Amino acid sequence: MNRIVYVNGDYLPEGEARVSVFDRGFLMADAVYEVTSVLGGKLIDFAGHCARLRRSLGELDMPSPASDDDLLSIHRELVARNGIVDGQIYLQVTRGNPGDRDFAFPDPAIVAPGMVLFTQVKPNLVENPDAKRGIAVISIPDMRWGRRDIKTTQLLYPSMGKMMAKKAGADDAWFVGEDGLVTEGTSNNAYIVKDGRIITRALSNDILHGITRAAVLRFAAEAQMVVEERSFTIAEAEAADEAFVTSASAFVMPVVKIDDSVVGTGKPGPVATRLREIYVEESRKAAI
Repeated sequence: MNRIVYVNGDYLPEGEARVSVFDRGFLMADAVYEVTSVLGGKLIDFAGHCARLRRSLGELDMPSPASDDDLLSIHRELVARNGIVDGQIYLQVTRGNPGDRDFAFPDPAIVAPGMVLFTQVKPNLVENPDAKRGIAVISIPDMRWGRRDIKTTQLLYPSMGKMMAKKAGADDAWFVGEDGLVTEGTSNNAYIVKDGRIITRALSNDILHGITRAAVLRFAAEAQMVVEERSFTIAEAEAADEAFVTSASAFVMPVVKIDDSVVGTGKPGPVATRLREIYVEESRKAAI
């Protein structure tokens, strides 16, 4: 265990890292998180992740434990200490350790927020074989709480969704609301392509405001691709020319099968393939 992690102000070997059993992140999932990808030793979309972190903290009335500059320094220090070339940095902020279990929030003037970060090596972030063959998803009912726009650590049902997909022989799951409309994937935003139009659900409390989503839609517009922000059904997705998902860890990932239906030709389509190329190229240029 040679990995160095960050815990509440200290850089430690992972085997020496400790968090209190009374930390509300552990007891209540009273915590938010971000995952920033690293390519060539540099951070991708870091400013966007910081902005979303501040928004998540604000929505939960949770104080921020560090400035953006401090967070950048910590991220870079972890990259350096762990020799990360391609990988990810996970950041979690909790409401802290009040010294006992209580549903009521502790006074932030007395209880400081907790913060942990760790790295993960991901050598195939760009050359992911799944991007060349595409992934299969299943559809499942969306049974999560109503504030999916806040990036909390309440990930039990998404984890269950991943396991449902695995049991079904698929790679991931798309959530479907009571209205029959797709919200998003278990850890990604969902898209379809029909007649050259990129269709994805508009931002609201129903979906995570993906940092990769924002970048990909900006790049699509710059490439003069047509983007339509609206909801769609599973039936519409099955009849689409292409489908794909976006996330900080998968970038742009083609979807070639939904439930029992093959999407398009059953292979990654030209729109998703091109968007992935553009995203990787532009992200490398802007990395810090």
